[in-house]
Amino acid sequence: MVSARRGRGGGVVRPRPSDVSSGSGGMAARVAVLVFCVAGIWSAYITQGVLQETLSTKRFGPEARRFEHLAFLNFAQNVVCFVWSFIMIKLWSGGSSSTGHAPLWKYWGVSVTNTIGPTMGIEALKYISYPAQVLAKSSKMIPVMLMGTILYGVKYTFPEYICTFLVAGGVSSFALLKTSSKTIKKLANPNAPLGYTLCFLNLAFDGYTNSTQDLIKSRYPKTNPWDIMLGMNLWGTIYNAVIMFVAPLLFSNWPYANGFEAVRFCQENPEVAWDIFLFCLCGAVGQNFIFLTISRFGSLTNTTITTTRKFMSIVVSSVISGNPLSKEQWGSVLLVFSGLSLQIYLKWKRKKGRDHKE
Repeated sequence: MVSARRGRGGGVVRPRPSDVSSGSGGMAARVAVLVFCVAGIWSAYITQGVLQETLSTKRFGPEARRFEHLAFLNFAQNVVCFVWSFIMIKLWSGGSSSTGHAPLWKYWGVSVTNTIGPTMGIEALKYISYPAQVLAKSSKMIPVMLMGTILYGVKYTFPEYICTFLVAGGVSSFALLKTSSKTIKKLANPNAPLGYTLCFLNLAFDGYTNSTQDLIKSRYPKTNPWDIMLGMNLWGTIYNAVIMFVAPLLFSNWPYANGFEAVRFCQENPEVAWDIFLFCLCGAVGQNFIFLTISRFGSLTNTTITTTRKFMSIVVSSVISGNPLSKEQWGSVLLVFSGLSLQIYLKWKRKKGRDHKE
């Protein structure tokens, strides 16, 4: 048993986590949990990436038709994650009161951008390859720093600008380099400018979504990740249901994704329905591991794991899914992840400095 220490002023200082788990047994258990989290996040999201790429590029059935309704994946993900979060809340809440938690209606506004953003990211796969999409969506720091500088006058350090330069340079060079003909043939409508534009709009909407979620959490401190997941996916399900199932009934020439056609395609090609279900299940299970990682090791560790996962997703896509990258493109990939690695290192350094002061 670890006793409390006396501080310089005579106050009681609570034992640090390192004091509790300093024994070999505690450290081994901590390492085992970390390995479990890494394996869970990598396996869930790499598998989800493979399924996403399969659904966007493969031809199904005797007529070799594409699954054109990629926005339907967002709707299916909303439904599965809503059910999943509801089950998790019932299992782990222990019948506790909902007092202090954000009411469900608080999520209706932010769920609009949470519906539009991911849909744009998925739709981008019609126009650019999966590795290109992963790289583009890894450059989240660029719009964040631009908005911070232009709108709020935030000043960043020189190393932070170096990070942004590396990521922006890597993504730009990758976009300008010639894509292999084998990869282009897989795309429904090759159009790099449109594909990258959709990815960057996805990042912009995600930035607003994340900041609004943080605001909700600060106003309602008892709100946990499952509450947010439930509220966001409830409204996302409603919005997507209206867009994909109600609107086509009201407008004969509805230009957007048609849910009825997507369901019909799944009925004619059960393989697609199974892939969609696994895609959604991977997303829900992956969220479990992310929540566990953040609660045990902090958000910085989670960022490190998810960043390395993105790199592995590109490797898997290149090797398994048949998207060959040239030496120059691999150079662009390494440039992007060098910038991301430097960013993670700077965050670790700042965190270590704060811990040392405390």
